[in-house]
Amino acid sequence: MSISDHPRVYGTVALTAAFAAGILVTLGFKDCYPELENRYQRRRNRNLSRSNGNFGVVVPTANRVRRESLIFGPVRLEDHEEVTSNINSSFDWVEGIEGCIGNTPLVHIRSLSEATGCFILAKAELLNGAGGSPKDRVALNLIQDAEERGSLVPGRGDTIYEGTVGSTGISLATLARAKGYKCHICMPNDMAIEKSQLLHHLGATVERVNPAPITSPDHFVNLARRRAREHEATHGDGSVGFFADQFESTANYTAHVKTTGPEIYRQTGGQLDAFVAGAGTGGTISGVAKYLKEEKNLWDTRVVLADPQGSGLYNKIRHGVMYSSTEREGTRRRQQVDTIVEGIGINRITENFESGRVLIDDAVRVTDEQACRMARWLVEHDGIFCGSSTAVNCVAAVVTAMKLPKGSRVVTLLCDSGNRHLSKFWKQIGDMGLENDTQAQAEDLLAELGLEELKR
Repeated sequence: MSISDHPRVYGTVALTAAFAAGILVTLGFKDCYPELENRYQRRRNRNLSRSNGNFGVVVPTANRVRRESLIFGPVRLEDHEEVTSNINSSFDWVEGIEGCIGNTPLVHIRSLSEATGCFILAKAELLNGAGGSPKDRVALNLIQDAEERGSLVPGRGDTIYEGTVGSTGISLATLARAKGYKCHICMPNDMAIEKSQLLHHLGATVERVNPAPITSPDHFVNLARRRAREHEATHGDGSVGFFADQFESTANYTAHVKTTGPEIYRQTGGQLDAFVAGAGTGGTISGVAKYLKEEKNLWDTRVVLADPQGSGLYNKIRHGVMYSSTEREGTRRRQQVDTIVEGIGINRITENFESGRVLIDDAVRVTDEQACRMARWLVEHDGIFCGSSTAVNCVAAVVTAMKLPKGSRVVTLLCDSGNRHLSKFWKQIGDMGLENDTQAQAEDLLAELGLEELKR
């Protein structure tokens, strides 16, 4: 009886023979496969490099065919996976420089946390991509609000006018160019010179004026307002002069209600015991306070004002009276605020500050010396190179933390880089001898700041 008389046996033998043949072919092919694969990959990489200039363009299948097998002749092995260039085909980008504003990280400052027994967290606003400060948020909202009301029209030749000590002007100048406007900045001539130099390089017109009281028509804010009113008469080309009015425009604090406050809430999971910030216009502290307390009902979260020496806001919060000892006749060094700190501290109540004043629970006064020592401490222990307002914030955050139970979370702001404060604030730090190589590094933060009485 032959195998053909038993179909089942015949099928089994045939299947076994085919399987054995497959093994033999595989063993023979494996020896030459690595070379084939290498050739294919080299060709594939060349095709990809040619397509890198095309955003998300798929490399044609015809260009991704592998070389034929050396054993089986002209058999073409094709890769049917879609291969794109190394640029993300989902187009994960932001629109313009304004897309780089916001969503800044919340940084755990280890040295301050270790010294206080609390978690001190700082919103890194110096990483905002336009002007490198929280004023980016304000400037963008001021411009967008003006555009919605028709006060600014791109391409019409409009000019944005503002009185500023630097940061808001830098943010406005950057965004103005990006959105098709010109920018004219008025600022006191005792601000760090690098700020006005930067404004010039950003294409802004800069007027540096003598410090004057707010009641004077020559105060830098009043001058900017006047220049905006004069714009139409001096230009006569149909363009408009828009006065941004950061101190009084509610578009200032609402920028922080819409962005900074929600970001802090999300980044902390709503678990924060205190928020600490300085006030120049008052927009940041008011906007964040309004969001946390009025919209998220975090009424137990303490909002604390960080105020430099010479500013009257500390007494306004603590005692209800707008007064600073430097207001006494013959004691004032400067016309604005008697401090080396720039950007925060003021001797009048603005609309933005007033909008959230009742939500501020406490205030901490910070001396120039404490600010300088804190700035140097942050460089030495955390690698953070900051400006003067950030240093004030961090001193106040430490004081606030020492009054709270251990393990509490205190959030503050890193406002801007020390790069804008080299000629004034950081020069003062150098003059104090804090940067001398021979000086031993301070290790007791509270002693360094003169706050030994706060030790637990």
